[in-house]
Amino acid sequence: MLVGDLILCEVLQGLRDDAEAKFVEEALREFEVVSLVDAELAVKAATNYRFLRSRGYTLRRTIGLIIGTFCIERTHSLLHSDRDFTPMVLLLGLQTV
Repeated sequence: MLVGDLILCEVLQGLRDDAEAKFVEEALREFEVVSLVDAELAVKAATNYRFLRSRGYTLRRTIGLIIGTFCIERTHSLLHSDRDFTPMVLLLGLQTV
């Protein structure tokens, strides 16, 4: 199991105070933390965005597109509770748990 660097950032920025953030960061760092995007993945994510848009789906957030594309390309299953991933599951083969 792993945690993407952008996911780590999103989780930590949503916490109320530094003490809570420190506690959560320590817990998440028990997993491998990986960088989610490079130039190749950015291009693939943009391609996925255009494909989904051509099918009538416009994702709300670029970070979700990057996370989903990372999981597809690296064959990871994604644990989430975000409706933006639904078209990626239906049309791009994103695996979820």
